[in-house]
Amino acid sequence: LHPGTDESEAFDPQRVPFKRPPKNVVLISVESLSAKFLGSFGNPAGLTPRLDALARDGLLFTQLYATGTRTVRGLEALSLGTPPIPGQAIVRRPGNEHLATVGEILRRQGYETLFLYGGYGYFDNMNAYFAGNDYRVVDRTDFPKASIGFANVWGVADEFLFDNSLAQLDRAHAAGKPFLAQIMTTSNHRPFTYPDGRIDIPSPGKREGAVKYTDYAIGHFIDLARSKPWFNDTLFVIVADHCASAAGRTKLPVAGYHIPLILYAPALLASGRDDRLASQIDIPPTLLDAMGLPGDDHFFGQSLFEQRPENRRAFISNYQELGYLKAGKLVVLGPKQRVDTFLIDASGDASPTAPDPRLRDEAVAYYQTAFKAFKEGALKMGAIGIPR
Repeated sequence: LHPGTDESEAFDPQRVPFKRPPKNVVLISVESLSAKFLGSFGNPAGLTPRLDALARDGLLFTQLYATGTRTVRGLEALSLGTPPIPGQAIVRRPGNEHLATVGEILRRQGYETLFLYGGYGYFDNMNAYFAGNDYRVVDRTDFPKASIGFANVWGVADEFLFDNSLAQLDRAHAAGKPFLAQIMTTSNHRPFTYPDGRIDIPSPGKREGAVKYTDYAIGHFIDLARSKPWFNDTLFVIVADHCASAAGRTKLPVAGYHIPLILYAPALLASGRDDRLASQIDIPPTLLDAMGLPGDDHFFGQSLFEQRPENRRAFISNYQELGYLKAGKLVVLGPKQRVDTFLIDASGDASPTAPDPRLRDEAVAYYQTAFKAFKEGALKMGAIGIPR
């Protein structure tokens, strides 16, 4: 892969909403950030003033869905752009090195590619997966002790993760390299503890306090980034790994997968709101599309700026069931070839309905093809593009 070799991948301001392509991307995957926590999605509690401001000043996608209920599923979707395959996430499976991840693709085009995590990256095989896919991994064991003002068993408080991330981004910029940095937060997780004096909810502040502290930390990070020479050339992507809870009356409650997506680049991108149905797996090809770089044919996901209305869909899953959401219906593939179909109303509630053979066949084709592609090595870098 070499920049500019595929004319169809060139940056096109008539098709993408950017004034010019971003040179750098900072992808913040926020622990357990359900859409329902944000004021932008109607929450009246005032937990996310900084995220709501970024949503107003950026491009907010209001109908994006996570692929699963675990961090590894979110990391898989955001790096590899593939539907969740049955059972274990690819992040935890053997044979997951040198896949066509965003990091692997951009590293070959001269980018510094980073995975930064506030916890211990050996958990859930994160370090091995990202290192095996050409990301430089930085976790809490790499942070100078003096830089960590607060930590708990789950990880370094988010503000100190972001401080250490800024140092890494400055280092890449000083070396003359464009960068892709995926930052995985930890503070919005039990035990919900964080430094005193940051927000008006004392620690431990349960879920509400942790959400508000994470919001504070993201806002503080953006404030510090504004003074950096690389800020105006950088796209900030804020999205969740998964929701805080996926409990509901059905095994795959759609509302339990609803997450925010904010694209923020004030020098490059006008503010707006986009209500199209979309999946977490569409983010990797969207990034390459916005940057005008080749490689998005490696993904099952499709750029949000290229999708036709009739092709909009989302994938949701738990350990046993695989869901396919499209055109107001949810098809659920279960064990022993069970197939259930539901009508989904505007609030995400489901009611059983008659089978839809076309949607069932689409769902089966997506999930079977994704599983086969991983098993047979078709997701490896250098393999022929994904069949769509």
